[in-house]
Amino acid sequence: MNPSNILIKGAFIVNEGEIQVKDVWIKNERIEKIESSIHLDLEFVKEINAEGLYLLPGMIDDQVHFREPGLTYKGDIFSESRAAVAGGITSFMEMPNTSPPALTQKLLKDKYSLGHENSLANFSFYMGVSNDNFEEVIKTDPRTRCGIKIFLGSSTGNMLVDKEEILDRIFRNCPNLIAVHCEDEATIQRNLEMAKVEFGDAIPIQMHPRIRSEEACYLSSSFAVKLAKANGTRLHILHISTEKELDLFEPGPIHGKKITAEACIHHLWFSDQDYARLGSKIKWNPAVKKESDRAALQKGVIEGRIDVIATDHAPHTWEEKLRPYLLCPSGGPLVQHALVSLLELYHEGVFSLEMIAHKTAHAVADCFKIENRGFIREGYFADLVLANLNKPSKVKTDNILYKCGWSPFEGNTFRSQIEYTLVNGNIAYEKGKINEFYRGEELRFL
Repeated sequence: MNPSNILIKGAFIVNEGEIQVKDVWIKNERIEKIESSIHLDLEFVKEINAEGLYLLPGMIDDQVHFREPGLTYKGDIFSESRAAVAGGITSFMEMPNTSPPALTQKLLKDKYSLGHENSLANFSFYMGVSNDNFEEVIKTDPRTRCGIKIFLGSSTGNMLVDKEEILDRIFRNCPNLIAVHCEDEATIQRNLEMAKVEFGDAIPIQMHPRIRSEEACYLSSSFAVKLAKANGTRLHILHISTEKELDLFEPGPIHGKKITAEACIHHLWFSDQDYARLGSKIKWNPAVKKESDRAALQKGVIEGRIDVIATDHAPHTWEEKLRPYLLCPSGGPLVQHALVSLLELYHEGVFSLEMIAHKTAHAVADCFKIENRGFIREGYFADLVLANLNKPSKVKTDNILYKCGWSPFEGNTFRSQIEYTLVNGNIAYEKGKINEFYRGEELRFL
């Protein structure tokens, strides 16, 4: 039996703004046929009875940090892609701030080799930007690389780009999508010094959204938008965290936009009211901010000011997260629980299923011009997720798959559960079992 010759029977298909009960036949990695009823010779086909289950396009996560090479004690491509497919993520785009950072085409190519060797999901890797690698950046192939990544706020490994002439040159000349982390470093440092005066080294975690403030985010985001408009740049601003920033983006469909925006799971789920309970578990950059910001971001998703939803999955060890504020790294693991948390927001009436499919797959494929993925269409790669919306799943220490071993959702019971994840028509995850032998493929871009 061909492992990618599969018949999914009777699923509620969530796709392109509609929900319909249909069968899906998958053959040789791709969707062969979608019809109300398909009958095949079952001797050569694996049949999945999907009655009562919801079939969504696999989530395409445009922002993860899988920590390989160099930081593999926190996570690696194998461990984190393993968690990703268990969570319904079929493709990811990984950031360049590893060790060494991907600042040359050779180092970027090395990461692709690691992807081929170790990734259970499909993959792409961003080219990194520093103040002094312009010649390497402009060699990046838009057909085979998802984009270039610029940190306009503090980062590791010589990746803070703070020279305006360099930024202007890149925005003017780079043919790739430019993804940016926007926080104004001068504002952050000023706020941090004020916090040190008030608290010394014992800065409480609740100060994090005041240090990495709304002002820091807006100053940087508005600067990036202004620069992009002046140069006609294809700009994608990552992890928007404030209501104020939403005014920078046009509402409506993603088609035709040159400037797009992403929101992340943690900014859509948590607020500053959660710091007292969760502490450094929700310390991210940009910071989780007010309840009003969270509500505005959820509204921004619905209005189309926020074009895509991602995770910014960024694991650290629990020992690192227990350090005092000034020594505690920002970031947390999310890929395993991203889709079920969004399905929980569906249960709460925040997002429709059609909206979730759109923002996690359709719009990501459109945003990055991904070839033959992100939709449930005949001829497209069979990157699919089957979810049971009425089968609770509790996040516990013994079922967390991240290498770091913890989750900000630990103790939560979600009302939904991922039953199957298919990557290129191959079953990567089935009812708690992970196929550790299959490897994903490089994404291609139009």
